[in-house]
Amino acid sequence: MNNNIIRKTIAGMLIPLIQLYALYVIAHGEGGPGGGFQGGVILGASVILFVLIYGVEAGRKRVKQAVSDFFCSAGVLLYGGIGVFCLLAGGNYLEYDMLPLGTPEHASHLGILGIEIGVGITVAAVMITLFFETARRDEK
Repeated sequence: MNNNIIRKTIAGMLIPLIQLYALYVIAHGEGGPGGGFQGGVILGASVILFVLIYGVEAGRKRVKQAVSDFFCSAGVLLYGGIGVFCLLAGGNYLEYDMLPLGTPEHASHLGILGIEIGVGITVAAVMITLFFETARRDEK
């Protein structure tokens, strides 16, 4: 069943579409349903689908442990960094309209988008890391 061409073909067509939809959900989380958490879950699920179809070894070739560990931290640092940047700009933590990025409305929009991206990166990376750790535990 590991060499099932139908599963691999369907997954090969669906995974990029799933990832594109995840990016859409992350990017439009401010104005509609969705956001960083939901988009991160969808993005992480697409990588997990790849691993389920192609195997753990192929998945680890695509997403190395150092990469998933980096993105676990990078998303949190992006989130926290935006908050600290708001503090340095003279506002409260995550007071986006104080960011020096044009008008307060534009700064607020960009600040929220940055937060959504940070959350999405973190959620996806943590899901991928937990899946690989669980799969590795089952191999022992």
